[in-house]
Amino acid sequence: MADAETKQLIAEMAARARIAARRLALMSSAEKSRALRAAAAAIRADRDAIVAANAEDMAAAGAAGLSGAMLDRLRLDAARVEATAAGVDAVAGLDDPVGKQIERVERPNGLELTRVRIPIGVIGIIYESRPNVTADAGALCAMSGNTAILRGGSEAIRSNRAIHAALARGLAEGGMPADAVQLVPVTDRAAVGAMLTAEGAIDMVVPRGGKGLVARVQAEARVPVLAHLDGLNHTYIDRAADPAMARDLALNAKMRRTGICGATETLLIDRGFADPAPVLAALADAGCELRGDAEIRAIEPRVTAAGAEDWDTEYLDAILSVKLVDGVDAAMDHIAAHGSHHTDAIVTGDAATAERFLGEVDSAIVMWNASTQFADGGEFGLGAEIGISTGRLHARGPVALEGLTTYKWVVRGAGQARP
Repeated sequence: MADAETKQLIAEMAARARIAARRLALMSSAEKSRALRAAAAAIRADRDAIVAANAEDMAAAGAAGLSGAMLDRLRLDAARVEATAAGVDAVAGLDDPVGKQIERVERPNGLELTRVRIPIGVIGIIYESRPNVTADAGALCAMSGNTAILRGGSEAIRSNRAIHAALARGLAEGGMPADAVQLVPVTDRAAVGAMLTAEGAIDMVVPRGGKGLVARVQAEARVPVLAHLDGLNHTYIDRAADPAMARDLALNAKMRRTGICGATETLLIDRGFADPAPVLAALADAGCELRGDAEIRAIEPRVTAAGAEDWDTEYLDAILSVKLVDGVDAAMDHIAAHGSHHTDAIVTGDAATAERFLGEVDSAIVMWNASTQFADGGEFGLGAEIGISTGRLHARGPVALEGLTTYKWVVRGAGQARP
């Protein structure tokens, strides 16, 4: 498809989305919930078709040489389809933020001012690999009163189409506008460019994908962007950490699922910590490739030498950089120099040290004695997430319903004229 045709396609989709957004904004919480539950039921009904479509994507991706981590993100089976449907159900049960009063002020002149939450409008979601994002993003946008234009990666096109077909059918059966959630039908890169430059047609773009995608979005966008950068996350084991807890959390934070953005990529260990050897051995025994300096290699012989680039790498694989540091200050200095402001954790029994870490580390999510793999909207009780924002404006951390709203001021008077 020529660039001009692609641009026209996106413009037409955005125009339909704008009309649908006006209708969607008037739907009650109960009506939106009912439509989402119908969508979840449709996804379950289409499970076999979705799994079959995904098998075709997996075969093509395997032939194209996608990494194991990317294949894991792409893969769907019956359990993952059920989890996708359950995620839509969960969003249907969340507290609807639209119309909520944020604050109310009565001025001395009698004017009553209230600030209330409203939908953003038309949201473009550009994502890679994970086909469940089709349902997650569509559900979150719909429940928050926004319409969505979804552009998934070419590697998941069959899976995305199958999930979207079920989602759209269920939403329509539940009473939502047919154009509430649209999937861009083409995979060429021109569609991304058309979405990024659709000023006045798309109100916000959310990129979910690798560094290359996010960099392109930030460089080319002419519409506001809610960015999700690398999950270059750290777990710091303090000298006051419980050894068994430190071992278990380090293992879970890295190896539970290596391909998610909440996985720990660098392990920092206080030189005063009692015994790093069991922690490193547990990771190596679990199949994790460890990279470290000479000090770390002297503790665990299976560690290979780390290069300068390792401290700045989001592996999304069973690879972990490990470094000894001189206490919490050195750990925080390392995180400030190499982290991506996503998720960073401390393991310690010293409450004062923990509070310093929580207060001084400038990340969207900071944790004490917990695995970084909890960096997830569902685990935060937010339902499915549209992404984890590592920026400093609008929304930060897991972005769910409230993060997809803005607000307006409502002023009620009794004839006041400004002197």
